Amino acid sequence: MTILNQVIIVEGKSDKKRVKQVIDQPIDIICTNGTMSVDKIDEMIDTLYDKQVYILVDSDDEGEKIRKWFKHYLSESRHIRIDKQYCEVARCPKRYLSRVLEKHGFTVKDEEKVAKAKLDYIAERVSLLT
Repeated sequence: MTILNQVIIVEGKSDKKRVKQVIDQPIDIICTNGTMSVDKIDEMIDTLYDKQVYILVDSDDEGEKIRKWFKHYLSESRHIRIDKQYCEVARCPKRYLSRVLEKHGFTVKDEEKVAKAKLDYIAERVSLLT
């Protein structure tokens, strides 16, 4: 059993999906679902105190609110910022998001290896048909 020491906080399911597409290590990804009530923050913080927490939210007003909450209530959390041109984590190109996560010490998928593996799989399936 792997003990997960790192957590990435994102806003929504589409953000979580995008991070999963590029990250290549076991990690907890928690969605805030865009809203942060005091009760939700308290509940979340209780489970996060012994973990390395990374905040990866959109570059908009709601994302900034979430960042402020975490800076206040969990000041040791680390903030990963995306370029405002993409605005949303879910809209970031995979290559860009990979570089951003890699800069923060995460292991990311090698897109060339993934693409090659897909092509090899397709070639194998085609050869079975012929």
